[in-house]
Amino acid sequence: MTVEHRGHARVDVVGLGPAGAGLITADTMALMETADAVWLRTRRHPSASAFPEAGSFDHHYEQGESFDQVYRTVVEDLVAAALGPPPAAVVYAVPGSPNVAERTVTLLREHPAVVGGQVEVRIHPSVSFLDLAFARLGVDPATVGVRLVDGESFAIDAAGERGPLLVAQCWSRAVLSNIKLSVETAPDRPVTVLHHLGLEDEAVWEVSWDDLDRSFDPDHLTSLWIPQLAAPVAAELMQLDELVRTLRQRCPWDRRQTHGSLSRHLLEESYEVLEAIDAVTAIDGADDRAAIDGAYSRADDGGVGEEQAVAHLEEELGDLLFQVYFHATLAAEAGRFTLADVARGIHDKLVSRHPHVFGDVSAETAEDVATNWEAIKKVEKGRSSVTEGIPVALPALAVAAKLQRKALAVGMVLPTVADEAVRVADGVALLGAADTRAAADGEGGARDDAAEVGDLLFSLVSVARSLGVDPETALRARSTAFRRTVEEWG
Repeated sequence: MTVEHRGHARVDVVGLGPAGAGLITADTMALMETADAVWLRTRRHPSASAFPEAGSFDHHYEQGESFDQVYRTVVEDLVAAALGPPPAAVVYAVPGSPNVAERTVTLLREHPAVVGGQVEVRIHPSVSFLDLAFARLGVDPATVGVRLVDGESFAIDAAGERGPLLVAQCWSRAVLSNIKLSVETAPDRPVTVLHHLGLEDEAVWEVSWDDLDRSFDPDHLTSLWIPQLAAPVAAELMQLDELVRTLRQRCPWDRRQTHGSLSRHLLEESYEVLEAIDAVTAIDGADDRAAIDGAYSRADDGGVGEEQAVAHLEEELGDLLFQVYFHATLAAEAGRFTLADVARGIHDKLVSRHPHVFGDVSAETAEDVATNWEAIKKVEKGRSSVTEGIPVALPALAVAAKLQRKALAVGMVLPTVADEAVRVADGVALLGAADTRAAADGEGGARDDAAEVGDLLFSLVSVARSLGVDPETALRARSTAFRRTVEEWG
């Protein structure tokens, strides 16, 4: 080849091929031998050892907070090397082909010095891992319509796709877990792992979707072939996952957070969701459109319309979901578990606790389901009683309701609504009769008014439960209404 006159800023981008030095083109070898300077994006590539004198940008991977930041720094260094002084002809060598899944090349082309003409960029064709992958798979990509996506951004790049997909950069189990999480329904067919293509330890094998992130250790030379997905990728969920990780890297406040520091926010978001649910429930329970419009559409009385209430619930559920993602991200950073583990765990638990749906157990009524649930949960947790695991921090009304439901689940017979109504009436009469209280004081000492009130509240919780009413929600709704009354008076 002819070596052109030097003296102006130029970056020749070449590829090191998908495997050993034998797949590097003659054009690439000649350019690297005659350049003013040669830079490798990384030495972590099988053919990089053929160029021991070349510089590399591996140190940026150790210092950067994200891959995108690393790639932008690499491009800045390349442009600076080409501009000099003096201006130079720089060869930049990337793994595989510069035209396939190479983010630094995209950023280099967009750099102001390149767009403005101060630095010339030439892209040279090279052998890509795609050539080896399709040869091993026996697939003509043009015939079957293959889509190439990056493992790191699978959920976004593959949004709405059903396959076939060739997924590159599957370099860690975390990447594979995120790929699994982004697919709403696991594919029925196995997927193919392409590992170290073109090297002596090359391996190509099939793996089930469930075992994708469990059965082997991938690296930067691992790709994935997905013939067909059962359902489109859940792009929105993965975008949220990516956002949380970005905030952890770039936002000073988010970087400081721990499980403990977030607990207050989790509690607050939970209560805000409950408040939003109350508003929607009130609308759903209204008898007619006039009642809905009259109660919730007038801005002057603090009410909200149906559309506003539903939008508010959607927003608050999003805030709560963010808390779940945040805690899962913290756990993943500590190497404890990932969001995929959380999703898998609740999926498997719900399947095991619904044997009447996924097994051969019979459950004709909601009460049968609750009884089975408690029995299964007791065995799963190794608990001696169904009351173990009830959070002590629950509001008192919620604790009472939960205990009563547990009692029913183990076969206890509780008083009927009529029985509880008599108890409530008798208790209120007892508390309200001053002479009865005085007589009791004279006979046996002061009455325990707190205990009597506790009995009344417990009976009222029983009445609410029998009527299918959540006592905590009912009291909160009544308090909200009374709050408006107080505000009108004040």
